[in-house]
Amino acid sequence: ILSSVYPHFTLFHIKNQMSFSGPVEDMFGYTVQQFENSEGKWVLIGSPLTGQPAKRTGDVYRCPVGQNKNTGCEKFLLPENTTIPNINEVKENMTMGTTLVVNPDGSGFLACGPQYGYMCGKQQYITGICSNVSSSFKVLNSIAPTVRECKQDMDIVIVLDGSNSIYPWSPITEFLVKFLQSIEIGPARVGIVSYGDDVGHVFNLSQFSNTKDLLKEAADIPQRTGHKTMTALGIDTARKEAFTVERGARPGVKKVMVIVTDGESHDHYNLKNVTDQCERDGIERFAVAVLGDYNRQNKTNEEIKKFIDEIEFIASDLKSDHFFNVSDEAALVTIVDALGSKIFALEATSEKHTSSFEMEMSQSGFSAHTSKAGVMLGAVGAFDWNGTVVMQSGQEFVVPKKNTFHDPAEQRYEGMAGYIGYDVQSAHTPHGVLYITGAPRFNHSGRVTVYRFDGENVTITQTLKGEQIGSYFGSVLQTHDIDRDNYTDILLVGAPMYMGPERDEQGQVYVYRLNEDGLFEHEMTLKPVNQTCCTAHSQSNCKSISKNEPCGARFGTAIAAVPDLNLDGFSDIVIGSPLENDHRGAVYIYHGSQKSIKEKYVQRIAAGGDGESMKFFGQSIHGIMDLNDDGIIDVTIGGIGGAALFWSRDVAELLAEMTFDPSKINLQQTCQVQGRTTVCVKTKVCFKYRIKSDKDTNTGTVIRYSLTLDSLRAIARGRFNETDNRRLQKNESIVDRLCREHTFYTSASNQSSYTQEGKLLSLDCGNDDKCVANLHLKATANISRLLIKSNQEKFYVNIDIHNSRDNAYNTKVTLSHTENINYVKVEPKDKDCETNPTRIVCAVGYPFLKTDKKESFKIQFEPNPFHIRKDIVINVTATTDSEESDSNLRDNFVSIVIPVQHEANLRFSANKYMKQDHIIFKEKETIPSVFNHTSVIGDEVKISYTVRLKTSGCRTDTLSHSSLTHYSGEFETALFMTNSCPEFILKENDLAL
Repeated sequence: ILSSVYPHFTLFHIKNQMSFSGPVEDMFGYTVQQFENSEGKWVLIGSPLTGQPAKRTGDVYRCPVGQNKNTGCEKFLLPENTTIPNINEVKENMTMGTTLVVNPDGSGFLACGPQYGYMCGKQQYITGICSNVSSSFKVLNSIAPTVRECKQDMDIVIVLDGSNSIYPWSPITEFLVKFLQSIEIGPARVGIVSYGDDVGHVFNLSQFSNTKDLLKEAADIPQRTGHKTMTALGIDTARKEAFTVERGARPGVKKVMVIVTDGESHDHYNLKNVTDQCERDGIERFAVAVLGDYNRQNKTNEEIKKFIDEIEFIASDLKSDHFFNVSDEAALVTIVDALGSKIFALEATSEKHTSSFEMEMSQSGFSAHTSKAGVMLGAVGAFDWNGTVVMQSGQEFVVPKKNTFHDPAEQRYEGMAGYIGYDVQSAHTPHGVLYITGAPRFNHSGRVTVYRFDGENVTITQTLKGEQIGSYFGSVLQTHDIDRDNYTDILLVGAPMYMGPERDEQGQVYVYRLNEDGLFEHEMTLKPVNQTCCTAHSQSNCKSISKNEPCGARFGTAIAAVPDLNLDGFSDIVIGSPLENDHRGAVYIYHGSQKSIKEKYVQRIAAGGDGESMKFFGQSIHGIMDLNDDGIIDVTIGGIGGAALFWSRDVAELLAEMTFDPSKINLQQTCQVQGRTTVCVKTKVCFKYRIKSDKDTNTGTVIRYSLTLDSLRAIARGRFNETDNRRLQKNESIVDRLCREHTFYTSASNQSSYTQEGKLLSLDCGNDDKCVANLHLKATANISRLLIKSNQEKFYVNIDIHNSRDNAYNTKVTLSHTENINYVKVEPKDKDCETNPTRIVCAVGYPFLKTDKKESFKIQFEPNPFHIRKDIVINVTATTDSEESDSNLRDNFVSIVIPVQHEANLRFSANKYMKQDHIIFKEKETIPSVFNHTSVIGDEVKISYTVRLKTSGCRTDTLSHSSLTHYSGEFETALFMTNSCPEFILKENDLAL
């Protein structure tokens, strides 16, 4: 018997909501947080571009919530009160409010502007800043752990090759002027030494007091001339004379030498001794090789390489940061910015050597997380945008070492610009705190890193990898304690740009469960309601065209851990999907259960409106407190242009209980129905109803319940007396408790099957009224491997089940199989089986399989062309309601694995185009494996080739490709099918043309 109870309760009032609005262009609503202090309850709203159109510093608004709170939202003016002393700050475009998190103890909140920067001379660095705000809305302090003191006090001497081979000279002076424009004279001093046959001092370090005068003189520097290039002499003279106190050098100030030359030195034999002396004197050297004279004279590759090797030798280590080469004099201006950034890099691998970007562009505060363990700040721009996480240790902040999250020796280029720190979270376990960070661009598909932190060092314990390129896996992270035992149960990882089957950004959220070993195991993947993308280029017949791109949902853009919304004792999850409904947006609510969440969402709230005054509803979500004092948690949802506060509904608990008289079906006919003797059973249905919130009132409601006999069978074996039907439905009013009795009887069509026993079913279990069965299952496939062809091969699974002991009541055989096969039929046809896409349940010997009875049947399957795997897996299990000892259960399960191969029908065609129909090779002429000059390469040949593939269930797809090559060639391409068809790799080597 199956019962169902209505009505359906939704969690939130959709119409009865409180909303706040602000300028869309200011991105008002980008972040939201709920907050409470002595003054009342508030919604905090981030607006990262406030200040349009000029400074766009961003800010955070406080919006009052509750009765008689109609004063509107008020700005905190955080950019004005968030500052670091003694530096030249740049607050324009600092995007304050991009990150917004409240402290877990309610003591205040943290707001960050990751685009905050400051100037070091002419260089601007984007390090980010956070404002630590108290519960009384006072700025306590500013947090900018990656800001560094400007280290631009340096003496720079330019050693300039002025020999005759430099031509023309004007690009050299243009390079000097542009390079010197980035240097602030004062903290930095500049001297110039020029050489040819001999050496001369052009400017001394102490000669200029401002940049303007230096630039004026630099524009008119004459060429020294000379027939020799005495580079070693020029470097040594600069070392000995230019870096002296008499010429303006300052003790203790960093020494930098920039050497620009266009040819091998005539005194190269002295270069090693000279560079060693520079190392001992602490002079950091940048070397620029100008290849103009070599190219004009058509020097060989060997000669060019020899020159480049010499100039690279002059440069300091690391060579990649200190050596530059350009094609000619005019190209010098193209390296000015790169050269300047290397010289003025704040962070250094040592006091003597600069490096690539480390903390200068860190954008600390791009993400933030506060917990009892401290503050975590994501710094996505650190270490050349590989990123890092700044960790709080006591009152200090610790920046992990460069290769903490990325080992270049193992991962090579996979981690470049991975954006570690895009989001940060923590998980509390019985064995300590786990810290978690996402890198959505790592290896293009994204990665999540789980680690421990002891106050100084980071130890990585686990990594989770994304499955699709460009999905932004790891861009959103959320942990949650579902069963409220103070330990984390699950981790949710958003991949909001995961592409759906229609190449639209549907998004996915991966749910990982934390096991006893402190490792996260994938449990399920959540997906949004599929969005139909109707664009001007759509082939389908769409009723309306989507105005905005990209199309999709971006499900998982925001994930919020909220307390118990439905008061069932388990915490819940809310997920934002801001691109749904043509960028209007929606959110999904998922209930918790035990130590995880239920896979099916319980409510979807879609944004209304015109999509103009507010966009991307679900961009931000927060729900941690009861804002209207009704005893239930409320949820705030933000979009671009506003935020809405949704009041939770009262939660009604309705418990149902059913009892039967008799408790066991008596097969003896004991009652009269419609003039005939039959079997009757009375059922008593009781309901308990209460409102679970803190309100004192317990208003009644109307429920509708229905009872269905033999709900899993096509034809029921019983009917209710009241309706003379298998189904009964009632509407009842209930305040506290309600009980009703109903009687059902066996129908005439099933009379014989019950009367042949003539006794209680339980009497067939022996004198002890205890049934102990012993099932033996055999399951085999009629094939050992499967070759899938266009005609869709079918195969059988043969099943034999035998019971060697007491009657086995309600015996079932369950087949669970992979999605790459479909159920076709069962033989014999009258076998009672229930099917769904990946599961088949068949009753055996209903109502029981007798002692020493055996049944056999077989099930036919066929390949499913829309799901491709390397094998077919079918798990077959036999179960019974009777008892069965553990030692006898081993033969109740059979797993069948069938390897799969796919036959592909491929057709390859190629067309060539060339100026001549024939290529003539002279006798004994060979083709060299390496071409040193392009002049020896013959006429161009154009090859166009097409591959067509037809597979079962997939439409024919065509890949066309054109390539240009000469004489002989090699191509390799990959063909990806649509509609979840298989992937084929086509290769052709040594194609003669």
